Amino acid sequence: MDFDQSKLAHYLEQHIDGFVGPLSAEKFSGGQSNPTFLISAQSGRYVLRRKPPGELLKSAHAVDREFRVIAALAESDVPVAGAYHLCADDAVIGSMFYVMEYIDGQVYWDPALVEVASGERSTIYSEMNRVLAALHSVDIEAVGLTDFGRPGNYYQRQLDRWSKQYQASATEDIPEMATLQHWLVQHMPVDDGRIALVHGDFRLDNMMFHRQQPKVLALVDWELSTLGHPFADLAYQCMQLRMGDNPVMPGLAAIDREAQGIPTEQAYVAEYCQRMGIAGIDNWPFYMAFSFYRFAAILQGVKKRGLEGNASGEKALQMGELVNPLAKQAVEQLL
Repeated sequence: MDFDQSKLAHYLEQHIDGFVGPLSAEKFSGGQSNPTFLISAQSGRYVLRRKPPGELLKSAHAVDREFRVIAALAESDVPVAGAYHLCADDAVIGSMFYVMEYIDGQVYWDPALVEVASGERSTIYSEMNRVLAALHSVDIEAVGLTDFGRPGNYYQRQLDRWSKQYQASATEDIPEMATLQHWLVQHMPVDDGRIALVHGDFRLDNMMFHRQQPKVLALVDWELSTLGHPFADLAYQCMQLRMGDNPVMPGLAAIDREAQGIPTEQAYVAEYCQRMGIAGIDNWPFYMAFSFYRFAAILQGVKKRGLEGNASGEKALQMGELVNPLAKQAVEQLL
């Protein structure tokens, strides 16, 4: 993950207005995909995200897509960090990267919000819900993202994609993944025509909050964003409400959420529907089952990168161990 910091400083001085070196780079500990660094320079602090080194799965680690979407959302109601520069020249630091604004905010890593008073937790979840509705309400044409995803049934395309990604990164036989995949094929809803900008990894720890207020300053980690079905983001976030506790990706299934001030799945979905002006959501079991399948496939890719030695995070192998229990839980609860 090392690179020539002097060479990078010289490059950024030429491509970012006001940038002044020298610089130092410190890798953030969170995240399992694209390595992210705090860049401290004479002119201030910045954030750099790069593709990881090594052989990568096709279409993965698309930092150029991340840069494009946060740049497009700069004037929207969706809070994002400022996009400064995209570098497609691998010769600078060894892989494509982009530089964005540094946001001095609070990240809540535990969805139980143990560091927050119980009376404030529902407000934080409501703020996440607001940001999600704002994202799905973005006028795609107005922000120049009409070609950010392919037309046609989003879930069919996503199922095809993640089935191929899972097969390409499989390291063991997990029968429940095959069961899930078959069930999803058999229960695919008719395309209802809904199209929105979707984040793809919408969860609490991908948001920078204000340090004194329950306000999201920036939604980050846009690697999986595309044009798709808005209920995918909603189901993905609700999935964490059903997941059990674990040391890598904590879930909330074992917590008395009402007592802790955290909304139930039903309440969170109802709040989203109210914001979006819809009466309810049909085929919810399918959307949830797909979220489990997709997340398990993503974690399988993390595990393979960990085994090959080019994972971004230190917990790659631990996260990979969640694939089997996630698939089993989905089969037991949803099918």
